[in-house]
Formats: sequence, structure tokens, C-alpha cells
Amino acid sequence: MTGNSSQTNDVSTLGESARRRRYSAFLLVVAGLGGLLYGIDVGIIGGALPYLEATSHLTTAQLSIIVAAVLLGSVLSTLFAGALSDAFGRKPLMVLSGAMFVASIPVIALSDGYGPLFLGRLLQGGSGGLIGVVVPLYLAECLAASNRGKGTGIFQWLLTLGIVTAAVVGIYYSYRVQGVALTGDAATLLAFKGQAWRRIFWVSLPPGMLFLIGSLFVTESPRWLFRHGKEAQARLVLLRTRTGQQADVEIEEMKATAQSTLESSLPGKKGQDSILRRKYAVPFLIACAILFLNQTTGINSIISYNTAILLQSGLSDLLAHWGYVIFTAVNFLMTIVGVTLVDRKGRKFLLALGTSGIIVSVIAVGVLFLRTENLNVDCRGLVQAMVSPNQEVTVRFDHAMAEKLLAGNAEAGKIESDHASLAIIYSYGAFTASTSYVRSDDLAAKPIQITRASCVPANKVEAFFKNPFANLDEARTAPLRIDKAPVGRVPDASHGWWVALCLYAFVAFYALGPGVCSWLALSELMPTRIRSNGMSIALVINQFVSTTIAAIFLPFVGKHGYSSIFFMFAGFTVVYFLVAAFILPETKNKTLEEIEAHFEAGGAR
Repeated sequence: MTGNSSQTNDVSTLGESARRRRYSAFLLVVAGLGGLLYGIDVGIIGGALPYLEATSHLTTAQLSIIVAAVLLGSVLSTLFAGALSDAFGRKPLMVLSGAMFVASIPVIALSDGYGPLFLGRLLQGGSGGLIGVVVPLYLAECLAASNRGKGTGIFQWLLTLGIVTAAVVGIYYSYRVQGVALTGDAATLLAFKGQAWRRIFWVSLPPGMLFLIGSLFVTESPRWLFRHGKEAQARLVLLRTRTGQQADVEIEEMKATAQSTLESSLPGKKGQDSILRRKYAVPFLIACAILFLNQTTGINSIISYNTAILLQSGLSDLLAHWGYVIFTAVNFLMTIVGVTLVDRKGRKFLLALGTSGIIVSVIAVGVLFLRTENLNVDCRGLVQAMVSPNQEVTVRFDHAMAEKLLAGNAEAGKIESDHASLAIIYSYGAFTASTSYVRSDDLAAKPIQITRASCVPANKVEAFFKNPFANLDEARTAPLRIDKAPVGRVPDASHGWWVALCLYAFVAFYALGPGVCSWLALSELMPTRIRSNGMSIALVINQFVSTTIAAIFLPFVGKHGYSSIFFMFAGFTVVYFLVAAFILPETKNKTLEEIEAHFEAGGAR
């Protein structure tokens, strides 16, 4: 009888263990789908934009706003995500973010004008902002300490899969468009392009629906339930992924943390629980520093401008697009490695390894570009002479134009007119803009068109963010000034592949360290009292830095070259390495309450 009872208990224990594993896996799948949507938010516009631009009749300014609308929506929702998740719970915010994403797709894909496109992209950005705060927060509060790194890493892993998916869908439709261009007439091609950008957005609908459905079936965060006086429910939720003993230990830790916070807020101890206390301020500042420095590696700008970088490095248009697909694939594959190592090797080790590899990689890219940029010739005087009376200029940079600009210049001996590049930095009053690089061997390239609308903001709000010290009224009548027009030698394809290999090394090290660990730092370091709002603030800082770098990237490159901006990324990453190696505490295998106690004790190791 005793033997049968023992066997029954063993079977019951095995069954409970299997159920915990299944539910943990379900949590990871749902959270991973959130990461997938976040990645699609980032990458989907890249493949759709050329066809949208060709068929929508939107102005350049409107297209820029359509691209930026995701960022605006993300910033707005990020600001309120922490407060909303504290008030209503983590699960309802996940459901809301999924619903916003699902709603955004038909709004965009069925749109017939600027307004619906802007609204749809704003909804997409709002969804991404909520996901970026709530999903890592939810995972940190739900998963056991031994799996927390892996769980948050899977969010980042599928985020990279979202970017890969967007790149692959984009290149698939580029081949389809190329096929129609070879066999159909102009009207057929235009009609297919009009369908192509809509289909690209429709492809992203199924993962959004799966995330929305999955979010309806997950439990609420146990720590949110405990903070709202639902201890029994919190314990039941913990039992979905822990043993009874583990659940009891974490409940006791939550009680101790809550008691400490309550005692600190008693009338006789006023001021002791100030947000400026070490236990709050130090982890908050470290998390903000990690999120700030994560963007100063240049990751988002290198993703956004990857094709342009590879084109300027010497690869052809098709090879540059394939180079970008390989870049996103490396990011995806190395994130898998980071996910498998983060709970074994720890956060500090991976961040130190990743940042040191990034430093070497971006310096190598900078050196490669510096060797070619030293040969550049500034032809601003000749371009200035082409400016029309209405203060505009159009330059078709082909073999003949390159020959004209280089003629008579003694320094142009090593630049071949049929293999040259040109970018133009220009100003109207105090507002400055830059064109992308164009190549004389790209027969399909559009002419460079410089107009006042491409540089001068449309209103005072836009003008303030572009240059708060500039006079908008003066710029509306100021003459066009060509500040710089560097003509350079396009390197051969072997140089381009060396640059590509260095960029692959960059993204491999990024995925291995910062890509996985930055999200962990965000969710693990923040103490319970400030976690949701602190994560919102840190993510806003992250997005602000990303936006700033993206906004200055092309003007900076046009004026100083690709080499300078890669050396700048290297300098910031040195600071990142020092923070990771000497300031960031190791949080591997520690509960959130143990991490909070570490800072309460003064950060003693």
C-alpha cells in the first residue's frame, strides 16, 4: 500500500513538473510574439517605403512623418505604459498592445491617403511602446530567477526575428517588382507597386493576432497581484511556474520588501523612503545609463542605414540588399547564442564581451572608410553655380556629371568618373540638411533634388525640434547655400565585403551582449516601487537617443564621413564597457527582491 502511495506521489510530482514546464513555455511563446511584433514595428517600413513613395503621391515631408509616426506613437505610449500597467495590471496592457497592432494593419493597408496612413503608423508605434515596457516587465515578475535571463532573451531573440522577417519580405517583393518591370508595361508596374506595400503590411497581421489571443490566456503578474492585496492569487500564479517551496520563499520575500517599504513611509520616518534613496536612485541611474549607452553603439542607425552604408562601401544595389538580409540573420542567430549563455555566464560577462567586440568592429569599419574618404574632393563651388533663380537645384549624378565636377581638380586623380559618389550638404538660413550618397554607376538612381521644403520645417513646432535657435521666417526666404559637396571614389566590391564582414562582427557582438542584457538590465535592476515607471523613463531616454542619432546620421556623414561617425560610436562604447565591467552588479540567479536588497545594503558585492 505504501509502495502504491509513493508511486502515486511520484506520478503526481512528475505531472506537476510537466505542467509547470508547459506553462513556462507558453509564457515564453506569448512574450516572444511580443518581441516579434516589436521587431516588425522597427523593420517593416524599410521594405514598404520605396513602393509607398512611388505610388502614394505623398510629399517627402509627409513620407518622413509616416516613417517617424511609429516613433512618436512609441514615445507617447512608453510615457504612460508604466503608470497604466501599475493601475490596471500587466496582462490588460499586453492585450491592449496586441489589439492596437492588429487594428493598425487594416488601417494602413486599406488607406488611401495621408491621414489613415499616419493614424495606422501611430497605432503601430503605440503598440510597440507598450510592448517594450510591459512584456519585459511581465517576464521579470513571472519567471523564476533561474529562467529570467533566458525568458527576456527570447523576447529579444524574436525581436530580431521580426527584423529579419521584415527584411526577407522586403527583398521578396523587390524581386517580384523586378520581375514585373521586365515583363509588364509602366501602368502594370505602378499598379503592382501599389499592391506590394499593402501586402507587406498584411503579412505582419498573423503574429499580431497570435500575440493578442495568447495574451488573453496568460495569468496576471504575481507581484502586481501581491501589491494589490491579492496574496492568495499571487501564490497560485507562482505555482504555475514554481514548486510550492519556491512559491512560499518568494511570497515571504515580497512580504519582507513590502514591510520595509511600509516602515520607511511611517510618519516618524518621513523622507526615508524618498525616491532619491540609494536603493532606488542607484539602480535607476545604472539602468538609464545602460539604455542610453545601448543606443550610442549606433545599433538602430546601422540597422536603418545598413544598405546605404554597404552601397557606399563598394557593393552593388542588389548585393547591398542581400548584405542587409545577412546582417539581420547574423543578429538573429547570435541572439540565440546570447539567450543560451545569459543565465550560465551572467550579464556582466556578456556585456563586457559584447561591448569590447563592438569597439574593435566599429573601429575597423571606421578605418576602412577613412582610407577611401581621404581621397574625397569638395566640389561645392561648382554645385553652387548650378542653383536656379528660385533657389533650388537638381543634379543627375551620372558619368558625365562626375566628369564635369572633377575636371581640372588636381586632387581628383584617383577618382574614376564612372565609379564615383556624391553627397550634398546644404542650408537655407540656419537650417541644414544633407542628401544621401548617390553613385555615378547607378543608372536607376533618382536625381538629387534640393528644395526649400526638403530642408526648412513646415511650422514652428517642427522648427523648434530641428533647430531651436534658428529663425524660421528668415529661412523661408534665405538663399540656398551649398556647404559641402564631396565627390569620392566608390571602392571595389572586395572593400565592400570587408566592411560588411566588420558590420556582421559588430551585430554579432551586439546580439551576444547588449542585445540580450539591456532588456534584462531594464527589468531586473528597477526596485519594485519604481519598476514600471522607471522602465518607462529609461525607455523614453533610449528612444530619444535613438531618434537623435538617426536624425543627425546623414548630415553628420555628409559633412564628416562614415569614418567619423563609426569612431564616435567606438568612443561611446568604451564608456559602455566601463559601466558594464565596473559598475553593473551581477544579477544572475537572484530574485528581484535579492537584487533590491543588494542596493539597499549599499551595493556591497
